[in-house]
Amino acid sequence: MKNAKDIVKEKYGQIAVRNPADNQSCCCGPSCCGDGIDYTVFSDSYDKIEGYNPEADLGLGCGIPTEFAKIRKGDTVVDLGSGAGNDCFVARVLTGSAGRVIGIDMTEQMIEKADINVKKLGYTNVEFRLGDIEEMPVESDSTDVVISNCVLNLVPDKEKAFSEIFRILKPGGHLSVSDVVLRGDLPDNIKNAAEMYAGCVSGAIKINQYIKLMSDAGLVNIVVQKEKVIMIPDETLLNYLDSAGLKGFKESGSGIFSITLYAEKAS
Repeated sequence: MKNAKDIVKEKYGQIAVRNPADNQSCCCGPSCCGDGIDYTVFSDSYDKIEGYNPEADLGLGCGIPTEFAKIRKGDTVVDLGSGAGNDCFVARVLTGSAGRVIGIDMTEQMIEKADINVKKLGYTNVEFRLGDIEEMPVESDSTDVVISNCVLNLVPDKEKAFSEIFRILKPGGHLSVSDVVLRGDLPDNIKNAAEMYAGCVSGAIKINQYIKLMSDAGLVNIVVQKEKVIMIPDETLLNYLDSAGLKGFKESGSGIFSITLYAEKAS
């Protein structure tokens, strides 16, 4: 039986080789969320953001972390789960030609797609590396800013992921990550659905747990920069719940949120 990481890797590999327009109806593409499921509620529009490249946008995000990342000219920026390079290319505008942007992704097909995109753009200070977030191919104390967009919730070992983020950040460096979190509890049959997991929901944890993991890793000055409730349509939830289960879920006060979080590594 495949583990959670293998499922995510397989699904995102499939997305990488599809037409980007086919991915816009889901935070991770319709084939991994389930037939006919619409998750456009997750994504934010990059259309008016400098550096945006449509060929690098696979419609996989749940925020725009670069808007809040306080990237300065000359910074070294690392994007976790960089996909086809969308957030890296936006970050490159902010860090300028004197800066450096490194994208990390565990999916070979995504790295190949990102490499094609960066060659088309002619950027010499943007590179993509194959690797796991729990064991990044990045030097310790080398990074000014870490960004990530709807990826960390899919990482099985989040404790190790935040430990790695802390390791690569320079003293005084910081992160800004967009992700999916929960308030309350999701029903088990949603949480255990592999397709829903790869669709950015069941891999999510409660917001207080998320913040605690960041704090336990040594990160400080943690701030929620943006929060948006994700309204999952009843017809979608009924793929995983019966009518009674749906009613109970809606009355429970539980919910799914897209957030952008900021944190620092002390100087």
